[in-house]
Amino acid sequence: MSELSGRVAIVTGSSSGIGESTAHRLAELGANVVVNSASSVEAGRKVASNLATKGSYVQADISDKAQGQHLIDETLKTFGRLDILVNNAGWTTLVPHGDLDALTDDIFDKTFKVNVYGTWWLTKAAIPHLRKSEDGNVVTITSIAGVRPVGSSMAYSMTKATLNHMTLLLAKSYGPIRFNAVAPGLVQTPWTQDWGAMHEFISKTSPLKRSAYASDCSEAVLGIVRNPHMTGQVLVIDGGFTLVS
Repeated sequence: MSELSGRVAIVTGSSSGIGESTAHRLAELGANVVVNSASSVEAGRKVASNLATKGSYVQADISDKAQGQHLIDETLKTFGRLDILVNNAGWTTLVPHGDLDALTDDIFDKTFKVNVYGTWWLTKAAIPHLRKSEDGNVVTITSIAGVRPVGSSMAYSMTKATLNHMTLLLAKSYGPIRFNAVAPGLVQTPWTQDWGAMHEFISKTSPLKRSAYASDCSEAVLGIVRNPHMTGQVLVIDGGFTLVS
């Protein structure tokens, strides 16, 4: 029997990047995984079909409360249970912190709608089902932008700070479900592939001399899932960048 055999996980935003890596690692340990994306349907289906265990794909935009509920419902319909929720889906766009006019209401609203409201709605819908698990887990992918005044926009940083504190609040009040967060620094993903100057800056200033790989983040998720006495923690994965900058 594999370590996570019989468990069922949802990984939002898992058609690429951190989510895809996490889906594969959970499956390699025996979990059945529901892959999700808002729009990258073909890529999401491909990830699901290539998992080491039985995978399923559900298209859902978590910023729409009804679609988030659909994701939960389809998971239960297919697998009959839910043990692990990895809140990875998010949205951002680059806006200089010193340019408030560029941070339009539309950008601000969309950032909060996806990152905060969507994550909150989905987590809330998952909790009754996670209660039935022997080790219900919620792991939310946040950012060092939630603990330091950095990030792709002020709105993005504010949402990640919200998610970090939400993790602590839920852990305090909704045990024995475990709630933790992984807060990466800059990660090498398709989303950041054109951010060459930022990757170069991290490579020069970080003690570990590189930005993170998606696998660095997925291994952090696995470490949390595998530790049955860990809750209410925000695990920073940044190669030491916040120690020096």
